[in-house]
Amino acid sequence: MSLTITSTAFAPNASIPSLYTCEGKDVSPPLAWSGVPAGTRSLALIVDDPDAPAGTWVHWVLYDLPANISELPEDLVKGQHLPNGAKQGLNDFKHLGYGGPCPSPGNPHRYFFKLYALDASLDLKPGATKQAVEQAMAKHVLAQGQLMGTYKRK
Repeated sequence: MSLTITSTAFAPNASIPSLYTCEGKDVSPPLAWSGVPAGTRSLALIVDDPDAPAGTWVHWVLYDLPANISELPEDLVKGQHLPNGAKQGLNDFKHLGYGGPCPSPGNPHRYFFKLYALDASLDLKPGATKQAVEQAMAKHVLAQGQLMGTYKRK
């Protein structure tokens, strides 16, 4: 099954506004989704950049999102927990929460916002890595979807 994930900040395959990058305020963009299947117990979101020179760079790891929510507002807190009970993992900037696009000058990079509907809560502690979240959710994915945006350093 497929989830649909969108943002009012940028269209699919379009440029991410600088507000959401290291050249702006580095705040998380607003996101919304639909198509969550029956039986979903939690959601997970992973944002990464496969075009980074050293390999895929992780920008955001968010898990144990309640299954009954369908959006995230702009500028989420960067702490261990969100008000809705979700937990934030460690990104490759070595911080909790969202870290926006910050590519080296040159070609634009692609940023994939990947959302997963899961038949379980992951029950990982805050600060889990992308690898730990992917391993924990491996046999629990009911549906997934992605939104891709690009960014080129000014």
